[in-house]
Amino acid sequence: MSLLLLFVFILVVVFAVVAMFTQPTRTEKLAHERLQKVAGPQSARSAQRIDILRNDSYSTIPWLNRLFGNLTPAARLRRLIIEAGLDWTVGLLLLGSLAAFFIVFWISELFGVHRLLALLFGFVALISPYSFLYVRRKQQFRKFSNVLPDAMDLVSRALRAGHSLTAAIDLVGQEIADPVGKEFRRVSEEQNLGLPLRDALLNLAERVPIPDVRFLVAAMLIQRETGGNLVEVLDKTTALLRDRIRLQGEIRIHTAQGRLTGWILCLLPIFMFFALTALNPNYTAPLLTETVGRHLLVAGSILMFLGILVIRKIVQVKV
Repeated sequence: MSLLLLFVFILVVVFAVVAMFTQPTRTEKLAHERLQKVAGPQSARSAQRIDILRNDSYSTIPWLNRLFGNLTPAARLRRLIIEAGLDWTVGLLLLGSLAAFFIVFWISELFGVHRLLALLFGFVALISPYSFLYVRRKQQFRKFSNVLPDAMDLVSRALRAGHSLTAAIDLVGQEIADPVGKEFRRVSEEQNLGLPLRDALLNLAERVPIPDVRFLVAAMLIQRETGGNLVEVLDKTTALLRDRIRLQGEIRIHTAQGRLTGWILCLLPIFMFFALTALNPNYTAPLLTETVGRHLLVAGSILMFLGILVIRKIVQVKV
């Protein structure tokens, strides 16, 4: 029976992986939709069904969408998904987390892992999607900060050539790569739909809450309210952003040893525990079977977590 359940689980995982890697990308879906709109005889009627309203969907299930719409944590999760640049919904995120927990817990029980360790593995699987979101969000913000000075140079050149600020922002959305181009395209679309430039820029600072964007938005809004040479303001802001990026790179170089030390100190005890368990299960058995051993495991996990926080506080230098 155990072998049959293991075979069914492996079969489901293989089919899920194949489906994930063979499904069309978002770019291919958008291209297919555009081809359907312009190629078929019903393109005019399809264009009339386009909805210009923003769809703030939390789930594809109506009652679950209404429930999440009234919960503040669901709104925070949705904002985290948007900042990570993904198309997930809150319902899909929660369902995936619970599924990962039960699958990992069931596999651990299937292989005879102790109940405490099985719960620990399940908890790690439960929080893994949220950890992935935070890592992806950090990568998106770092990529945005690196490309933003090039976008500001393009805005300055467009203003020198005689374009308006609105046209320059639209040009950035067309010429600069994502995620900067995507956010500036949204600013341009909001203006075309009647939203004032001030509100559109404030929305940009809210969607991308990093200091570089706040500096840029503050400089542009102050110039529009007080007057002055916008090109000169953008040039000085761009120089400031480039200096920040250079300084952050130097800090990452100087703290690389501390970050590597932190990874080694965090992963080495876990690796040694599993290695010793694989070589001699009786050697680590008291940690799982005895009450004192379980208390030591809990105490060690807490101390390791505190050590991770301390090392992270040391190696993270704000600029």
